[in-house]
Amino acid sequence: MSAWLVGHVPSWLLLIGVVVVVTGLAVGVQLVVRRRFPRLGGEEHNDVLRFAAGVIGLVFAFFIGFVVSALWGQINAADGRARAEGASGVQLADRLHVFDAPDSGRIRAALLQYEQTAVTEWGVAADGNSYPPANQALIGLRSTYEQVQARNDLQKTMLASSFADLDDLSQARTQRVLQARTDVGPPWSLWAVILLTAALLLGCAVIYGVEKAATHITMVVILGVLVGTILFLVVMLSHPFIGELATSPEPLREVIRVLSPVTP
Repeated sequence: MSAWLVGHVPSWLLLIGVVVVVTGLAVGVQLVVRRRFPRLGGEEHNDVLRFAAGVIGLVFAFFIGFVVSALWGQINAADGRARAEGASGVQLADRLHVFDAPDSGRIRAALLQYEQTAVTEWGVAADGNSYPPANQALIGLRSTYEQVQARNDLQKTMLASSFADLDDLSQARTQRVLQARTDVGPPWSLWAVILLTAALLLGCAVIYGVEKAATHITMVVILGVLVGTILFLVVMLSHPFIGELATSPEPLREVIRVLSPVTP
């Protein structure tokens, strides 16, 4: 569900939606509580609520900091793998001039086909699906290199280096695909802790004793906006290959640009 929202709903609209839902729910509960329990408008229980809100706020901040740090680390790891895959592809492309024209042409075509299928695979893998054409293109690329007959020492050296870069490219792609399928955000247990502490924090604000209703609503709205924004951030960071905060397939597109002929 969250992957679909991040992938299909503009981030600004998703932010507004999450904030409006969280804040509106908190204000709605507050209005009901103040109407049914008018005594909560007094200050006799505020000392207890201050202590409870402080403890809950500390726990909430700790878990949010832990979750955001872990999710941001996943995005950085995904970005590093994409860059490694792209860098290996660029290095393979830079060595094409060393080989004879027929071999160079076949390698260029096979490498270009792989990079194009890898870009297509990016979104498919992020949705949790496999993309067989990318596997076939990678197999075809390796087969093309295996057919190269090195004619001199330079070509032998560059061919050995190309096989090493091809292994790096294949490993980076495998890691990227596996991460895209498995990194789907915090597990339900961690989500339960986040949502529970957020609800408790908002609950303390709802039953806090404030004589003026307008002042009380303002306090709840401010806290609701804060909690909604934090939940939005967690959702956006939960998917390393989807959304505006996710890593980009730009390194793969750079290989395509290097391989594509320059048009005047």
